[in-house]
Amino acid sequence: MSNKSRNALPGFGLTLGFTLFYLSAVVLIPLGGLVLRTLNISFSDFWKFVWTERAIAAYKLSFGASLLAAAVNVVGGLLLAWVLSRYKFPFRRLMDGLVDLPFALPTAVGGLAIASIYAKNGWIGQFFAPGSRLGHYFGPTGLDLLYSRTGIVIALIFVSFPFVVRTVQPVLETMERDVEEAAATLGAGRLRTFWSVVLPPLIPSIVTGFTLAFARSLGEYGSIVFVSSHIQKKTEIAPMLIVERLDEYNYAGAISIAVFLMVASFACLGAINLVEALTRRFQR
Repeated sequence: MSNKSRNALPGFGLTLGFTLFYLSAVVLIPLGGLVLRTLNISFSDFWKFVWTERAIAAYKLSFGASLLAAAVNVVGGLLLAWVLSRYKFPFRRLMDGLVDLPFALPTAVGGLAIASIYAKNGWIGQFFAPGSRLGHYFGPTGLDLLYSRTGIVIALIFVSFPFVVRTVQPVLETMERDVEEAAATLGAGRLRTFWSVVLPPLIPSIVTGFTLAFARSLGEYGSIVFVSSHIQKKTEIAPMLIVERLDEYNYAGAISIAVFLMVASFACLGAINLVEALTRRFQR
């Protein structure tokens, strides 16, 4: 029997051709053009652009804040996905819809919202301002939630929050509860049932959500503009450094930093995907 007779829907050649064209036009050609532009830059100049003290500080902040935001979203996203999939309560659908709000909002709107709420005179920031009940625990200057590294992490948590929820929630909704009931019948407590029965099947989806949240946070720029003080070597992320190089008409420096950041991002994502693949293999 030929392959065409086995296919329920014909047109593999046409759809494959359109897929390759679309993928090349949207992803491969722009990234390839960026890499080709670096071939006009000598290795010494490339290294001079990407490995300065200022650039290293920006890399550390970008990757560190993205990892921290993704880790926080793993915990919060898992809890929210558990509540949405396991319990019925009023306004559940509304809460479920609000999870996707960061997807729909422009990042600039999200940054403005965070800046207005977490400022020292904002609804939340006022509780950490100097002289407040919580502020005096952090010294005479209080805790600055905005225009600091803390503000950057808050913004990254906001923009990447839905990824963990939307990857874990479908797995929880399709998970059979017979095994959980059997574990409870055998005398396992709730915590033991969660760690031994519920959590292991969720690990691949949790790693996937973590990867997506990390990747989304690493490339964020729009909201960070409103919550970062843009101080060199302190609150400057790598995308900000690229934009500043463009403002200086230093296109070679901007391209070099962008390519270096892209390669480092691919390396981190590859390592995380390897961990995910090993996790799935061990679970079989």
